Amino acid sequence: MALHESIDDGTATIVMDNPPVNAMGISDTFALATLLDGYRNRPEVRVVVLAAEGRGFCAGVDIVEIQSLPGNEGILEANRSCFEAFRAVYECAVPVLAAVQGHCLGSGIGLAGNADVVIAADDAVFGLPEVDNGALGAATHLMRLVPAQRARWMLYSCETATAAELLAYGSVLDVVPAAELVARATEVATVIAGKDA
Repeated sequence: MALHESIDDGTATIVMDNPPVNAMGISDTFALATLLDGYRNRPEVRVVVLAAEGRGFCAGVDIVEIQSLPGNEGILEANRSCFEAFRAVYECAVPVLAAVQGHCLGSGIGLAGNADVVIAADDAVFGLPEVDNGALGAATHLMRLVPAQRARWMLYSCETATAAELLAYGSVLDVVPAAELVARATEVATVIAGKDA
């Protein structure tokens, strides 16, 4: 996944860009953690917007990469990198806003579930489909986005939740048309960046 960082007027924007589905590769997931951790020493950054290019926010880990590595190295490193990225979002020295469009699955749930604020496009869906593949991850992070009983059903069934549903739970601040997602995320980030540290 390519990560693109820009900083403007107190807002750092990190854009994930790994077509076609923004699956998270191991090295880029570690790099995301490093970027987020680095804002502790960058006083010009007051807020972070985590966004993505393409048709979805994040489709989870890069299964092809995991399978290409010998033995258990792929799954172990994917787990380590996800742990670091989720921790870095949660512990970031400045607020993190996730701007979610399209699919937010697997590792995407870990990123959004640890963000301080989530803005979603009206086409966003959230879920953990990995149960269908014999795996389980990000369940704790999902429970930051949906109530426990709903999360359990989502885990058992691999059913997704819509942005409108998360708005009703209060875990998403706003739902906007996809074409307005960046503008709304920027507006919210500007409010946060304008506050005294």
